[in-house]
Amino acid sequence: MSSDSVSSDALAAAVERRTRQLPAQPSAAQMAVEHERRQTFRRLIDPGIVRPNSKEQAAASLKTLLTIAENLLHEPDNPKFLQFKPTNTVIKKNLVDPKGTLEYVIELGFRPEVKNFQPYYTFNSRHMDDLRTGTAILKEFVDLENQRAERAARSKVDQKAVAAALAQQVKLAYMEDRKTKQLRDEMEKEVRAARAAAPAHRAESRETSQSPPPTVHMPGSGHTLSAEAGPPYDEQIS
Repeated sequence: MSSDSVSSDALAAAVERRTRQLPAQPSAAQMAVEHERRQTFRRLIDPGIVRPNSKEQAAASLKTLLTIAENLLHEPDNPKFLQFKPTNTVIKKNLVDPKGTLEYVIELGFRPEVKNFQPYYTFNSRHMDDLRTGTAILKEFVDLENQRAERAARSKVDQKAVAAALAQQVKLAYMEDRKTKQLRDEMEKEVRAARAAAPAHRAESRETSQSPPPTVHMPGSGHTLSAEAGPPYDEQIS
């Protein structure tokens, strides 16, 4: 046997082993069945649960269903997760009383039964595929609702921020208006005071202009010169 044929045989064997390790691909018929099952679960949620119940109640019911389904998927052999009592307070509030929720429970694979005169919903392990599909659809809806709630919360925060900014702008504008008014009032007060003082100022000016000029007494005032009396300095000239 040549080295080339050995290499070819080894390669063919490796490809065959690899092919066996790959998961089997579902046929078109299997994919169609799976699609229909997913659509059935989606219709059980909307309109089945979402429309006849309040938004808050529908969200709480879907979260309770998801918790039950995920617990069972994570620990399928745990007796605590294989059944639940419809008389439990949370179960009654979120699964028994709302419309459409018990229909989803049954579609997941739970069946009602009585044990020791107590009602239970017990999971049938033959419906494990239904449990996986139903859990995936529940997670889709719950995640979508959580995203909507987060967007609504962010939008509410943004609206509050915008409202606060507008309120601050109004406050600043009001304060600015008060300052402007105060300045205007002070200017008008000064103008009124000036107008009130103007007549008194004008009267004082008129009194000043009408009063006679002050009398100034000069040396020698009241004496006149005549021919009979010569100037007094003549006697001093020799």
